[in-house]
Amino acid sequence: MQRGEETVVIPQPECYADCLHLVRSDYFRLQGQRKASWLRMCYTIPYQFWLRMSAYRGWLYPLCRLMHWHFSRFYSLQIAPTTPIGYGLYIGHNCGTIVNGTAVIGNNVNLSQFTTIGSNKGKAAFIGDNVYLGPSVCVIEDVTIASDSTVGAGAVVTRDVPKGCTVAGVPARVISTASHPEYVCHRWKTN
Repeated sequence: MQRGEETVVIPQPECYADCLHLVRSDYFRLQGQRKASWLRMCYTIPYQFWLRMSAYRGWLYPLCRLMHWHFSRFYSLQIAPTTPIGYGLYIGHNCGTIVNGTAVIGNNVNLSQFTTIGSNKGKAAFIGDNVYLGPSVCVIEDVTIASDSTVGAGAVVTRDVPKGCTVAGVPARVISTASHPEYVCHRWKTN
């Protein structure tokens, strides 16, 4: 998917094996291990497991949606299964995260607790690859957060964030042109 100069490759699952590959990338971001049984992944990251499995409309779809709904309520997370999400999604502290279904989330993105990505006008944010969103971040409307960027805790993002920058504050402003790759650890290689 592309918006302006920012391009991210978002996988579209065509079978349950593709969904499990996405779950494996999420598990790797959390644990740093590539090999794990589907049962272990299901118990380690249950919300993400059922979110990813719900992205494909196969014969297990009703069960996947029911389990996604259950864990959405249990963890107070709202991410629609139709939201385009790249490899290696990391949800830190599973609580209070809300993502509008029109948002686009790239590869190796960290979403911290109480993060909101929303829109009142129908089109939400476009988030590039290797982006860290700190706790209590609000991303409002149709903005682009370019790859390798960092958004500090409590920031309210109302404008585009340049590539490789760190922003913070209300409203968010560039505070550093240096990226912080250490915040996005265990990156899943998409190539």
